[in-house]
Amino acid sequence: MSVSALLMSVLLALRNLRRQFRRSLTALLSIGFGVAALLVATGFNEAMFEEFREATIRSQYGHVQVSRPGFQDRGRSDPWAYLLPAEVAVDPSLLPAGATVAPRLLLNGLVSYGEVTLPFMSEGIDPARDMLDDRSLRMEQGRRLDATGERQVVLGEGLATQLEVAVGQSVVLLANTPDGQLGAAEAEVVGIFSSFSQEFDDAALLMPIGLARDLAKVEGAHAWLVFLEDTGDTDAALVPLRAALPGDDFDVQPWHALAEFYARASALFQQQLDLVKAIVVFIILLGIGNTMMMSVLERTGEIGTVMALGNKRASVLRGFLIEGALLGLLGAVLGVLVALGLGQLLALAQIEMPPPPTFARSYHAALLITPAMLLETVLIACVTTTLASLYPAWRASRMVIVEAIRHAR
Repeated sequence: MSVSALLMSVLLALRNLRRQFRRSLTALLSIGFGVAALLVATGFNEAMFEEFREATIRSQYGHVQVSRPGFQDRGRSDPWAYLLPAEVAVDPSLLPAGATVAPRLLLNGLVSYGEVTLPFMSEGIDPARDMLDDRSLRMEQGRRLDATGERQVVLGEGLATQLEVAVGQSVVLLANTPDGQLGAAEAEVVGIFSSFSQEFDDAALLMPIGLARDLAKVEGAHAWLVFLEDTGDTDAALVPLRAALPGDDFDVQPWHALAEFYARASALFQQQLDLVKAIVVFIILLGIGNTMMMSVLERTGEIGTVMALGNKRASVLRGFLIEGALLGLLGAVLGVLVALGLGQLLALAQIEMPPPPTFARSYHAALLITPAMLLETVLIACVTTTLASLYPAWRASRMVIVEAIRHAR
């Protein structure tokens, strides 16, 4: 089929759609509603999970995490068997521009204030490079850790309440060292935080990694966390790190291999989106199939006349399929415009949403609509409407010419 013939078929299909304006408009609105609903659901989910993903990365895993082999499975029960060297052995030239590497050290022990002593679980971090994002922890009092001093801690709200300690007061920290000795240090409480978990807040505190090393009498770290400016660069950073760090001594894992809860939640929401897509496809199939069948019935005489003048059955079939595809394309464009408009309205309205899983703070509702998402939605609309037109088009192409012409009379 030549380009000119195809163009002529498209123009003829547009003319037929315009002739049946009311029916075509109803079909377009149906498709547009379905496409807009799909984009809004997908865009909202994408925006929420982008926040969820970045909070998970910035607070827990980093974009890439380097540890000793076996640490991810057994490191919590025997942490001192999996220490990395004190010096971070990650060559900055292997990483994308703007990347930083921060060590972390796990530490459990006892914290005392006055007559009260309670167990704590902690991570020693580098305040200048780590935990800079506020999505996972919300400071209820005071401030975050900073690089101005080593003798400082921030406590979970529940732990601070049980100790009856306030910002500006000092606590005593006790921890076992790898050789069975007891390390002790005094530190000022500079902040009190709350997180997504009350159980976590009842036992957690954060301290500079220098203080954690002093308490445990060690010089290393349990993990090196690589933070990137763009999460999309994760794989680009992962490959050279694995090539540079021997697999017998180092385990290099991307964030998505470690964030099990994120993966489960994302999969659950994806199943819900698949259900929405199935509903949209059903709406389009039902609506367009009915519209095209009515069009065939009303144009029976016209179809017979066209075939009597020498047009082949394949040409009639192709004409109705093009009409269906055009309905899908125009309806998809309408739905995309509606969804983009709703996205702008949400951005202006600044609607506050409750915190999703692992968040400590709320966020503003938004639609994150990507080019890939737009392409997928438009393809769904066009393919579905073409399929919905297939049976009516086949019926039209199989008509007996004499009976079709007689039907017009």
